[in-house]
Amino acid sequence: MAERKMITAALPYANGPVHIGHLAGVYIPADVYARFQRRLGKDVAFICGSDEHGIPITIRAKKEGVTPQDIVDKYHEIIKKSFHDLGISFDEYSRTTSKKHYEVSQDFFTNLYQKGKFAEEVSEQYFDEQAGEFLADRYIVGTCPNCGYENAYGDQCEKCGATLSPSELINPHSMLSGNVPILKETKNWYLPLNDYEDFLNEWIIEGHKEDWKPNVYGQVKSWLNDGLKPRAMTRDLNWGIPVPLPGAEGKVLYVWFDAPIGYISFTQQWAEKNGKNWKDYWQNENSDLVHFIGKDNIVFHCIIFPAMMKAHGDYILPKNVPAFEFLNLENDKISTSRNWAVWAHEYVEEFPGQQDVLRYALLSSAPETKDNNFTWKDFQTKNNSELVGIFGNFINRVAVLIHKYYDGVVPAGNENAEELNEISKYAREIETFLEHFEFRNALSSLMNLARFGNQFLQSEEPWKTIKENPEKAANSLFIAAQIAVGLAQISEPFMPFSSAKLLKMFKVDQLHWQEIETQKILIRTGHKINPAELLFSKIEDETIDFQIQKLENTKQSNAKTNPNAAPMKDEIQFDDFTKIDLRTATILEAEKVEKADKLLKLKVDTGIDVRTVVSGIAESFTPEELLGKQVMILLNLAPRKIRGIESQGMLLLTTKPDGKLAFVTPDEKVENGIEIG
Repeated sequence: MAERKMITAALPYANGPVHIGHLAGVYIPADVYARFQRRLGKDVAFICGSDEHGIPITIRAKKEGVTPQDIVDKYHEIIKKSFHDLGISFDEYSRTTSKKHYEVSQDFFTNLYQKGKFAEEVSEQYFDEQAGEFLADRYIVGTCPNCGYENAYGDQCEKCGATLSPSELINPHSMLSGNVPILKETKNWYLPLNDYEDFLNEWIIEGHKEDWKPNVYGQVKSWLNDGLKPRAMTRDLNWGIPVPLPGAEGKVLYVWFDAPIGYISFTQQWAEKNGKNWKDYWQNENSDLVHFIGKDNIVFHCIIFPAMMKAHGDYILPKNVPAFEFLNLENDKISTSRNWAVWAHEYVEEFPGQQDVLRYALLSSAPETKDNNFTWKDFQTKNNSELVGIFGNFINRVAVLIHKYYDGVVPAGNENAEELNEISKYAREIETFLEHFEFRNALSSLMNLARFGNQFLQSEEPWKTIKENPEKAANSLFIAAQIAVGLAQISEPFMPFSSAKLLKMFKVDQLHWQEIETQKILIRTGHKINPAELLFSKIEDETIDFQIQKLENTKQSNAKTNPNAAPMKDEIQFDDFTKIDLRTATILEAEKVEKADKLLKLKVDTGIDVRTVVSGIAESFTPEELLGKQVMILLNLAPRKIRGIESQGMLLLTTKPDGKLAFVTPDEKVENGIEIG
């Protein structure tokens, strides 16, 4: 078994924060695996970083009216802090806009180019004439040919998951202008994936039939059965890594060419800072490469990236790609565009000191082989019933009883007691599960050891036997102390913050995993422990209700036909409405109010009188253009003084998309004084 572990986690797009779907499907399992491998004594490089060249970045930038660099700078920091706050123990977290990444990506491309691995092709690509630029796949939207979804992207349908090309879309149109794009010739460099079919069939279909997850193996097999086609490794874009060839101005490396190379460039950054040789991790057969990804990235990590590395010739191939399925939220698909998510940075703020609760809840619901679901009620139950009621309860009882009866000193007991075998049994069980990427089963084993400890204490009842049989009570708490320290040790990959508290509470050092599996005695007789510290606290209904209401507010907001519409005001009764007197009227005179840039003084013919109205519309209208304008007026509004002028009513206006005001007026000219309603 290889002594080095090169572990990567999918690069998150820096166009928004990370949410619980990302955490459950990639980052928490990857962190558990990396922490566990370190505990086995392996030389681990756990690498990740922000993907800052994806089309989602430019889409977000256009939407917010800022530059792509502004977007990535903002979200890189948010994402990086979220990972740190949740204990994701990356050895290096970098970004694809770094100088080193540009150099490594361009060198990789040049290497393949000089070896003749690319096919240079002139093809017709979609071009937006109004925007004056070629359209990346994600900027083309149309109807999916597979499921009929009308908002499928040019590279993928997010409804049925089908991978597409823009030419397959029905009724394609540009996201930039909304126009139907034209086809225009352009030159790009293609990697002929069809040349690598035999290699991929031998390596994956034959070589990993038994040890890769069925969802990964099945998807790769399906792709290969359908036959691979050449894929462009360059794009006509202005945001990304420039293609390092003469005559390639205005072209950048395809994001799925440069992004996985980030694993390599980030490893080089880490190695330089830590006196390591990066080639030991990427170009040495004594290293295991493991990619943690979501199922939507399988094709890139199991077909395109391995083909790139095979074409290069110097790199090892992944030992495993344990891709996860998707996590739903409250029985609905997580969606960043609909804000249907639980955001990592918000969780850390709203649940201070409870990072491990989220790690535990997401691991126990991890979508390992099929899509799974997260609900706030289930989160509450897992915390209150399992972490507080089982795990925390056992630890607290052990520490409290040792302090109560033995002044915090571990009493003497039978060092060959049969119960002590449970610790090593569960440690070995967890090792087997984690080596096979079965995180939910591993977590269950951890909790089963806590259950065993509780059952043992309950059957022994040292609080009763302390008087009639003090030797038995001492033995019970000696054994319970070993189990408690066992939990402190083996919980670390899953719940690192709680493990650190426990190690401090019991005043012990972290052990190698093999020591937990072989040593029966983890804390010696006579060892003094610290007082009990609360590990987990009960989460009350009102806390969960608040989170559920946040999602309900999101659902209501998503139901709006106009996302910019203000919320509805308080409900009124019909009788309240009948009191309102709305009339048609005509503006006779208009003039500016002195020393008030926004105010106009108007003379208005209401049909029953001529009255003065002061209105804050001077930034949208000149006095001259208002003369003779027919308007609607709220007639029976109580008068009030504005800048010393008594205003007798209010005109009805609304705001246009450009921020200017517009009058609410009748379709046709009518007499003044006509009632509305």
